[in-house]
Parts: sequence; structure tokens; C-alpha cells
Amino acid sequence: MILAGDIGGTRTRLALFEAEGRGPAQVDGETFASREHGGLAEIVAKFLAGRPGRVSRACFGIAGPVRDGRCETTNLPWVVDARDLARDLRIESARLINDLEANAYGLAALRPEDFAVLHTGEPDPAGNAALIAAGTGLGEAGLFWDGRRHRPFATEGGHGDFAPRDDLEIDLLRYLKRDQGHVSWERVLSGPGLHAIYLFLRDGGHGDETPWVAERLRREDPAAVIATAAIEGRSALCGRALDLFVALYGAEAGNLALKVMATGGVYVGGGIAPRILARLKGSGFMDAFLDKGRMRPLLERMPVRIILNDAAALLGAARCAVLDEES
Repeated sequence: MILAGDIGGTRTRLALFEAEGRGPAQVDGETFASREHGGLAEIVAKFLAGRPGRVSRACFGIAGPVRDGRCETTNLPWVVDARDLARDLRIESARLINDLEANAYGLAALRPEDFAVLHTGEPDPAGNAALIAAGTGLGEAGLFWDGRRHRPFATEGGHGDFAPRDDLEIDLLRYLKRDQGHVSWERVLSGPGLHAIYLFLRDGGHGDETPWVAERLRREDPAAVIATAAIEGRSALCGRALDLFVALYGAEAGNLALKVMATGGVYVGGGIAPRILARLKGSGFMDAFLDKGRMRPLLERMPVRIILNDAAALLGAARCAVLDEES
């Protein structure tokens, strides 16, 4: 029995898998609100209580940098150590990997219907691939082709410097820098980032805030309110905020594609992308993705796909545990 986990700043998903010939098959699972618990060990204990069967292997994808099996989570006040988890589970070892690395492992378990194609391109099966995912934070990962298969690797590229491309984005950088000091890509490409873009446009006189939007922003998840109002066409200001968010998403996806030389494809994951799919299918994302001067022809050959299956990281953590056993 394999215990797999997808640990994010908003929710933690745990599941039990059985190893089969075609890959791990999920037999049970549960989702927890991350911030309502003191740490991953507490959630694991709650999940396993009353569930029969002994866990033999475990792997957890977690949002944050993992070093020597230990992670101080970026968007949670947790410290997670794989050695402590293995002790608590009474198994020889547990694996802790970055959540985007887990997503990358999960790509091979997905089916064609689990993707929406933004750009067909000319995929190179032996080329590297890249994965970018905006949610509570911004994650980035790569997949290196070693001559036989793709090997996922983690990065913390989402915390690299935000790079504005025009006067409006330069003003956005200045606006965010006043309060935050260092402005990373995560500060604009995340749920909180979409809200920050909205506030910048509102405060800068780029649109009028309607009273009902202001009221809902106080009571509900701001990113969800802004995205929904934009997609439904009920707020011009929300629409402009989402359009800027989408363009910035495309720009940074293009940056990552160049850094990884992702001729095998670029994948867009995370919780936000499927919810704004209609906007991503517009011209804003791909125009910004391709707008890299003389590198445009290279980027035009790279396929771009949206991951629609929100279990990719969970499947990837289970696959990683299986591959560790096989190796």
C-alpha cells in the first residue's frame, strides 16, 4: 500500500494507492484544509486512523523547497521532515518532493482528455519539458530527457524577479514594491497576485470598482470573485485585471520554456488555469508566450497544454514512490 500526498497552502490531499502493472491505482482518499492543522504529521495521523492495511511506501509533494528530505513550507507555518514521517508511519523511508516535481511525475499518468491544448506546436518526444502552475503560490519545474525517459526536477523559479514588459507593468512593479520590497513572479501569478493586480488597477485609476464587487471581496476569496466577475462580463475592472494576469502568465511561461529549452512541451497546471480556461484560450496568453523577439520561432514549435486533472500531483507522488521502489 502506497500513501501519497499533495500538500498545498490551501488544501492537503492524501490517498492510498495499490501498485498495479499499469501504475498505481487509487483505492481511498481525503482532502483536508491545510491551515486548520498544525502540520502534515497531524493530518496523516487523522487520515490513517481507522483505515486498515499497512503502508509500505510513502511520497508527499509539498509546496516549498525540499532539501535533504526537509521542507519549510512557503505558504504555511510548517516544517516537514521525511524522516519524522517515516518514523510515524513505521516504514523504512518516506519521500518528500516539491509539489511541482510531483505534478511533473504525474504527467505520464494522465490521458489525452486530461489536457486542453492551447498551442499544438511540433513536439519533440526526446526534448525537455516545462511545467508552470499558479495557485496559492507559483510553482515551476522541468523534465529532463536523459536518453530513455523524462526525469522531473524541482525549481523555485516562481520566486525569481518579476520582469515588467511595458509602462503599465513597470507601474505595477512600483506599486507592489512599496509594500513588499522584493517583487517575485509569485506576487503577481497566484491567487493573491490576481487580487494585487486588481487593487493596483483600481488604485491607479484604471477602472471603477463596483459596490457589489467590493462587498464580495471583503467576504469571499478575492481571486475567485475577480475571476468569476471577469469571465461573466459583470465588471470591466475585474476583466482588465484577469486579462493582465493572463498576459503575465503567458510571459513567464515563455521565460521558463526558454530556460528549460522545453521542445517537448510546456504544461500549465495549478488550480487557477482550469477555472479561467476560456480566457487562457484567448490570444493574451499565447501572444505573451511567443513575444520573445528572435526566439519566437523556437517557441512557436513548443506545444502548450493546460492540465485539467487536479489529481496530477497526487498521482505523481504515487508514481514517484513506485519508481523509487523499482530503482
